[in-house]
Amino acid sequence: MGAEPSSDPSSVSPTSRRRCPHDPPCPAAEGADRDAAVVTSRHCDQGWSLLCNGVILFEDTGEILPTGRTVEPRRPLPRPGCVPRPPLPRRAAAATPTPV
Repeated sequence: MGAEPSSDPSSVSPTSRRRCPHDPPCPAAEGADRDAAVVTSRHCDQGWSLLCNGVILFEDTGEILPTGRTVEPRRPLPRPGCVPRPPLPRRAAAATPTPV
């Protein structure tokens, strides 16, 4: 009796993984352009998507590669001119004159 195949994607060697069916083929998970791969499973409620190349892409641009290596988010920080201003203090309501 053979061993059951593992459903853990990190236990599958890259050479035994299915080839990308897309034309042109999706970028490799090791490439700098890996985020351009086709989304195969989207989980908007949880904030992540699975790409064709096996990369898990989070909405904050962080990633988990098929090897298990993590990539920190690459979202740009706000520019000084783009930082939202704090709300202005509320003005006191103007007193309305009362008739005499």
